[in-house]
Amino acid sequence: MSTPFYVSPQQAMADRAEYARKGIARGRSLVVLQYTDGIVFVGENPSRALHKFSEIYDRIAFAAAGKYNEYENLRIGGVRYADLRGYTYDREDVTARGLANVYAQTLGTIFSSAGEKPYEVELVVAEVGTVPEEDQIYRLPHDGSIVDEHGSVAVGGSAEQISSYLDQRHRDGMTLAEAVELAVQSLSRDTNGGERRLSADQLEVAVLDRTRPQKRKFKRIVGSRLARLLEGDSAPEPAAEEDGTGTAADADTEE
Repeated sequence: MSTPFYVSPQQAMADRAEYARKGIARGRSLVVLQYTDGIVFVGENPSRALHKFSEIYDRIAFAAAGKYNEYENLRIGGVRYADLRGYTYDREDVTARGLANVYAQTLGTIFSSAGEKPYEVELVVAEVGTVPEEDQIYRLPHDGSIVDEHGSVAVGGSAEQISSYLDQRHRDGMTLAEAVELAVQSLSRDTNGGERRLSADQLEVAVLDRTRPQKRKFKRIVGSRLARLLEGDSAPEPAAEEDGTGTAADADTEE
């Protein structure tokens, strides 16, 4: 009788982690930054059908890099958790911290299970507060650990290089235009130190805007508003676009 092939638990976990990291590295990067009026999400994403950023609840948004079908399942699960908790208890009881804990348990269970492959995803869960000091940003790697971030965070293929760039240049009190410009600059840098040009059509941008009068603070920035931001114009958009009810084809959209 042949001897069964043995792999130590430490080696098995290392192999699973390496598998997940390689899968995440194949995806396009994204960045999440705090600015004076909220939190902005910027990612390279030429698709208009598949979103990297989504609303979870009133003040909470979700960002993900990696395999789309896997993080889409996690997003849907997060929406169901938030809706159920808000309905059962109170809307104020739905927090980014609670959602991050749920995701951590899910990712950790999948990562340690020998019966299925680890998820090739890295998540960011963010909640905007009434003041910048109350903002919360949590990064969740493939293994289900939780990292409490402040200021800026990058996930995806070139996350380490982008994070280093952001750490040196991000500051408190940035305007939305300044934050978007910094995010695009960080995403435009390639591994050889050169820079690419990213147009509005190649970017997905969304914000959690604490100044919105609506209870829901998430909105996407598209069309002419995004083009103006890339040119450095931080002036507020017209009222018709502000609440997502305008008739303009390129109005900001709310999800």
